[in-house]
Amino acid sequence: MNVFRKIFSGRHGDFAKFVAWTTGIFILLMIFWPGNNVIRWIGAAVEIKKEEKEIREYQQQINDMNERIRMLTSDRDTLEKFAREQFNLAEPGDDVYIIEE
Repeated sequence: MNVFRKIFSGRHGDFAKFVAWTTGIFILLMIFWPGNNVIRWIGAAVEIKKEEKEIREYQQQINDMNERIRMLTSDRDTLEKFAREQFNLAEPGDDVYIIEE
């Protein structure tokens, strides 16, 4: 603390005070000035993180769908099971039960 007192009351004290005030005003302007400011930068960084997470989730969904497509096009049993479940298809001789609610 004694060092700061010596700087501000010494030979160049007025200049040191001017530099301190100018730096303080500049920092306040950088934080609160409308437009491109620190608060907007932080908000943009948060938004970017959120969007990147969403991209990763969509990429995982795409990979899952591609794997499912590969399975349906290469394995007849999987395709048959899918058709039965999704479209209520049955083979001749299967027992079909209709449940009404």
